[in-house]
Amino acid sequence: MNKREFIKLTGLAGAAVLSGPLSSLATAAAPVKTNAADPKAPFVLPALPYGYDALEPNIDKLTMEIHHDKHHGAYVKNLNDAVNNTPYASLTLEQILNKVSTNPADKAIRNNGGGHYNHSLFWTILSPQKTSPSDKLKAAINKDFGSWETFQQKFNDAAKSVFGSGWAWVIVTKDRKLAITSTPNQDNPLMTNIVKDLGAPILALDVWEHAYYLHYQNKRPDYINAFWNVINWNEVEKRYKAAIG
Repeated sequence: MNKREFIKLTGLAGAAVLSGPLSSLATAAAPVKTNAADPKAPFVLPALPYGYDALEPNIDKLTMEIHHDKHHGAYVKNLNDAVNNTPYASLTLEQILNKVSTNPADKAIRNNGGGHYNHSLFWTILSPQKTSPSDKLKAAINKDFGSWETFQQKFNDAAKSVFGSGWAWVIVTKDRKLAITSTPNQDNPLMTNIVKDLGAPILALDVWEHAYYLHYQNKRPDYINAFWNVINWNEVEKRYKAAIG
């Protein structure tokens, strides 16, 4: 979505996780819900685990409402439409991410499957309550990045350097080390046939403009800095423990 489409959607121009293994990678999160009542629309939009206004002033209410209901909701609808009557229709979201490719025929499934997974994860690693990383996670961060400050700077740089739309990630690699990476659009580190840096995501930041433009306008660095105030380190820790086994 470009800026003009976003502004139109929000009314400013006119009048507004997965659990279990994926290939050899594992990540802990609430399962992405499926719709047993409608096999033709297997995926459903998960509810936010907090109110739209719970993350203010770091992320504002209107942004959360539009981001969850409109953007994530559209990914779910479009994914259901895209997989209908295809070999992907019988697959779980985990299997879809593992199988999807750069083939033009997979484009809608790649974009919307990634969008559904990425946002389902994103909501869980945000928290209205102040949390802190555990000593175990801090030790792993210090070991793999040298220091907390270096880790934070590298993540900030990854998020700032995404050209256009995309995501910044902290992942656990196959050798159980922490790494920072980024992906364009709605790609993610679980897309075996697409991304270079594979791993189990434990932390993610959405840097599409629709994630921050209402409050921060073009000041992406301010949004990135605010993100550190609302990270759910308990969820990050759970994902980390699952990934290292």
